[in-house]
Amino acid sequence: MAQDYPVDQARPRRRGRKLLIGLFVLLLLLAGLLVVADRVAVGVAERMIGDRVRQEIAKQGAQSAPPEVEVGGTPFLTQVLDGRYQRITINLRDVQASVEGDAVRLPVLDVTARNVRASLDTLRTGQGDVVADTVNGAGTISYESLAALLNRPGLTLGEQNGKLTVKAPADILGQKLTISGTADVTVADNGAVALRFNDLDAAGLPNLPLARAFLSNYAKSISIDVPLPELPFQLAVREVRPLPEGLAVTADAKNVPINSAG
Repeated sequence: MAQDYPVDQARPRRRGRKLLIGLFVLLLLLAGLLVVADRVAVGVAERMIGDRVRQEIAKQGAQSAPPEVEVGGTPFLTQVLDGRYQRITINLRDVQASVEGDAVRLPVLDVTARNVRASLDTLRTGQGDVVADTVNGAGTISYESLAALLNRPGLTLGEQNGKLTVKAPADILGQKLTISGTADVTVADNGAVALRFNDLDAAGLPNLPLARAFLSNYAKSISIDVPLPELPFQLAVREVRPLPEGLAVTADAKNVPINSAG
């Protein structure tokens, strides 16, 4: 004989399911609010860092487009409480500075700071140290700005097979010829970019000592040390490589105080 259960016994189960659904929805809402709060905090931090970087660039007598800052690692608020940030990336565009009277332009300068240590009290008061374990920089020097420094009419620079190339018109012993060749590119002891043109030639060059001497003197005249603008965050240049878009400069630094850059 079938047994009928009271209707009011099913109601608590339905109310229990409604309660669980309500709690689940509430948790989703809280999680969403935390995500929103986390992203808002990231935006505030990125703007503050961007303002500081802009101030430091101005102090160095340089100019650039507004810095693009990205604070990496999630969740951000957990990093704030821990006082350690995984990664901060700063992208600078059209960096220009006057070095010894000559204009040096870096179309791109990307800086990445890793394992940045900053206490919550330091962020709140602005007092104290903000230190990055490592900072890496990657920039590009345009060939146009290098050619302007060499100050030879018609001279152009470029890249071929990983080498820095040069072409320039010249009047050699009454003949209009085109000089071409390659250069060795290294980092000088003072951090400048050393250009050494040791392999120059010109099609149709007369086989005369005077013509060869002209070519040798021309190579020496364009072999210079290119001074770079002071890089932020104590970055020291380690490597320079010719690329199609310009000379790629790689720099790094360790244990860098971010809040006193440059």
